[in-house]
Amino acid sequence: GMDRRIGPKFLQAGPGFGGSCFKKDVLNLVYLCRTYGLDDCADYWESVITMNEAQQRRIVTRTVKALFNTLAGKRIALFGFAFKANTGDTRETPALTVANLLAEEHAQIVVTDPKALHNAERDLAHLPDVTLQPDPYAAAEGADAILIMTEWDCYRDLDWARVYAAMRKPALVFDTRNILDHAALRALGFKTLAVGRA
Repeated sequence: GMDRRIGPKFLQAGPGFGGSCFKKDVLNLVYLCRTYGLDDCADYWESVITMNEAQQRRIVTRTVKALFNTLAGKRIALFGFAFKANTGDTRETPALTVANLLAEEHAQIVVTDPKALHNAERDLAHLPDVTLQPDPYAAAEGADAILIMTEWDCYRDLDWARVYAAMRKPALVFDTRNILDHAALRALGFKTLAVGRA
């Protein structure tokens, strides 16, 4: 379209939106609509927030189902914690919601991110069983599943055969950003899930 803010760059699959602005801006629209008696319009904008939260819950629900309906004692590696690539910003990151939900399922959580581990340490301090690991290969060691939460280029470039060898099987990769070659991953033996793909 004519507006560069709305187009392919911002219409990618994902675990939901994050960052400090978008949720706040949508909630401001809700407030304005309610102020002017536009309740149907306010309900519409409120549903954007509701669907964003549902998307994050759906990631955990699908992960639980793929790992035989329990995450208790299973190691789940979150690849990426920043709300988007090329930043260390974790404000309103979907990865935090996903981590909280994984903890409710009694998963052992390991987080790797090239820029956001300092913020992740602060954000996840309330959770009992979280490990922060700067090296993605070490994060994958013994993992039952990897959830790609941030679209970092470095995850595309990993030696996925090495990752597969390090993981417990069935070696699930849930690519919430659709940045990986799923056919190639399946050929290596991975079980894969994605957002918006069969």
